[in-house]
Amino acid sequence: MHTDTERCVRAVQSKDARFDGWFYTAVLTTGIYCRPSCPAVPPKPAHMVFHPSAAACQQAGFRACKRCRPDTSPGSPEWNVRADLVARAMRLIADGVVDREGVTGLAARLGYSTRQIERQVRAELGAGPLALARAQRARTARLLAETTDLPMADVAFAAGFSSIRTFNDTVREVFALSPSELRTRAPKHAASGTPGVITLRLPFRAPLHPDNLFGHLAATAVLGVEEWRDGAYRRTLRLPYGHGIVALAPRPGHIACRLALSDPRDLTVAISRCRRLLDLDADPVAVDEQLRADPALTPLVDKAPGRRVPRTVDEAEFAVRAVLGQQVSTAAARTHAARLVTAHGTPVDDPEGGLTHLFPTPEELAALDPDALAMPRTRRTTLTTLVRRLADGGLRLGADSDWPETRAALLALPGFGPWTADVIAMRALGDPDAFLPTDLGVRRAADALGLPSTPSALTTRATAWRPWRAYAVQYLWATDSHPINVLPA
Repeated sequence: MHTDTERCVRAVQSKDARFDGWFYTAVLTTGIYCRPSCPAVPPKPAHMVFHPSAAACQQAGFRACKRCRPDTSPGSPEWNVRADLVARAMRLIADGVVDREGVTGLAARLGYSTRQIERQVRAELGAGPLALARAQRARTARLLAETTDLPMADVAFAAGFSSIRTFNDTVREVFALSPSELRTRAPKHAASGTPGVITLRLPFRAPLHPDNLFGHLAATAVLGVEEWRDGAYRRTLRLPYGHGIVALAPRPGHIACRLALSDPRDLTVAISRCRRLLDLDADPVAVDEQLRADPALTPLVDKAPGRRVPRTVDEAEFAVRAVLGQQVSTAAARTHAARLVTAHGTPVDDPEGGLTHLFPTPEELAALDPDALAMPRTRRTTLTTLVRRLADGGLRLGADSDWPETRAALLALPGFGPWTADVIAMRALGDPDAFLPTDLGVRRAADALGLPSTPSALTTRATAWRPWRAYAVQYLWATDSHPINVLPA
């Protein structure tokens, strides 16, 4: 979008927050860059240049605006909508792969050369993977400086910087403030009163309807791994350097997030996974506009605009839970999952109580005794085959997954039908166009709305909803009184 100068100028002049994260405005006369909704008086169009990323602005020598804080704007929805090389690379960069494995590791995961990755990412983002990772480290450093009492040396290394000097230079260059000045200027309420707990706000594009989002997570919560407490969804997180516990609660204009991490280096990854879990980088205006064009869906969208797709923080975990949920009730699926957690999960300490384990990895589950599973033999075979393929690397589920290829690989497994493959594509892989025409709840809703209820006819009708059919599923599910559609008290 940043190449459409006229459209960008209109967005800046109207201070349209819907475009935050789509592009960034660099002001030639001041040397700063802003989000489109910056509250400052808009500069003259002749003094504006537009960039596709904060990293591109920083590479061009611009520093972040202190009023609108463009580094805290929602991420571009492009990377959640697309499944091409650049989108997959951006999801991996957000997950901290470049910091941990370098550009070489990023390229190896994607199956391309480092030169191809550099060229394609730079062409779209105006900056290479290293610059994008550097901008991400700067954001993490700011969060740690503003929301914790960690010594600055610990902040530097937790944010991923290799030296104190690089940390100081980067923060001054990006924010025009020293790290200590960032901490001094931070709002007094930003820091958590609990030692070791980081409190922050996760921004999103309005509108956001939280009922089905948090209702789904709470209604399907696995004992020991997840819970709903005091108006917040809490769960354990398995992270690259350790583990964490997060509490997420809907608030007007943001999601309140409390993170307790065993290693602060996991902050960036934890935030990225929480945003992905709640689908916070979605563009609800574009989604709802497309779905509202169908008269059958118009009342549903108008009643509760901004529905999101509840996703996951661990793709392999969700795949296992999807198999456990085949042809059984939500309660039965939770019971099966809780037994696996108790028997094979890694114990963790939760100061608030309630959470006891990390969900077991495929490697941990690969050693389980199939006869110990209280389920039909065919489903036991499905589960053991899945975890074995995940454990040996024959099947990869992650932010870098190619959606069509992964769906085909899932369908090739014994016991995997279209429903299981598509629900994994929708909620684990993040495919916004995944559709569940055989789902009982979807078919009931379609019949009640006068839509075709047979899978083939409904799929044909749903062509008009593309590329947002996963969101259409949320609106169809919401016509039922199932607990997944209700925000818990």
